[in-house]
Amino acid sequence: MSIQTERARTRDPARKQRIVAAAVDLVARRGYSAVGMADIGAAAGVTASAIYRHFDSKSAVLATVFDGVIDRLLSNAARIVEDAADDTAALSSLIDDQVSIALEDRAVLQIYMREITSLPDEDRRRLRRKQRLYLEEWVHLVCELRPELSDPEARALVHAAIGAIQSVLNYDSTVPADRLGALLSEAAHAVLAVARPTKRSR
Repeated sequence: MSIQTERARTRDPARKQRIVAAAVDLVARRGYSAVGMADIGAAAGVTASAIYRHFDSKSAVLATVFDGVIDRLLSNAARIVEDAADDTAALSSLIDDQVSIALEDRAVLQIYMREITSLPDEDRRRLRRKQRLYLEEWVHLVCELRPELSDPEARALVHAAIGAIQSVLNYDSTVPADRLGALLSEAAHAVLAVARPTKRSR
């Protein structure tokens, strides 16, 4: 009975989510090196020892946060490419999805840019591999839509477009979120020189 109770506590998804959310908030405000497991536990309402039922280390908490965002991007990209009417629609949807995540998960992406070097080599390599897989979806579509470009040229434009979107991570904008999202999407389309598909009238 007590073993089953312990297992239930260990697998509590709500507690794990609280730990992750607390870690994001603390690291965003203080920086990775200034935050300890006890700090994360206190913010999540659990003891530091309880965190170790879910994570082996502070870096494991951070890696889980980063994996979550990149896995979401990959999953969305696969669905977008599968469901899109054509390559133009697929690329436009990839842009809009990147914009949404840049705005919704701004704190996580800021931490990623600032703290990725704090992770162990194995975690960094895994995350970089996932990033490359995600970028390949963009590059393939750009090459299809702009066949005059070489592969390196297409990659340069993809990085520039995503960089334009993620520029919002570097400053606090007073532009309303909806308008800001539209501006970022417009900028990325312009960088890639691919027009947003027009909506067909019914």
